[in-house]
Amino acid sequence: MSDAALWTALADPHRRAIVALLLERPRPVGEIVEACGLSQPSTSKHLKVLREAGLVRVRQDAQRRVYALDPAPIAALDAWLAPYRALWNKSLDALGHRLDETPDATDPPAPKD
Repeated sequence: MSDAALWTALADPHRRAIVALLLERPRPVGEIVEACGLSQPSTSKHLKVLREAGLVRVRQDAQRRVYALDPAPIAALDAWLAPYRALWNKSLDALGHRLDETPDATDPPAPKD
């Protein structure tokens, strides 16, 4: 799995929807087709991209193929995003402090001495 393949796989909104479905539980292809509202061939192409990127695993269950999310690439993404999350948290904390210090427009004016 390359980082580029991972990002490319997640760039498509249909594939992100499939990942979100698989976050709940493993699903057979038919359920994924029905939930996403895509054709079976289109869904299969999206699943192939996700599988090649390492985001999903597939197992054969009699006549069905059942797809499940592989947590390892998601953990790698989480680790990569951690410094950016920290940056955002610092910025949002600073904004929160600034907003706490700013009088609310609905507050009555402070009494004058």
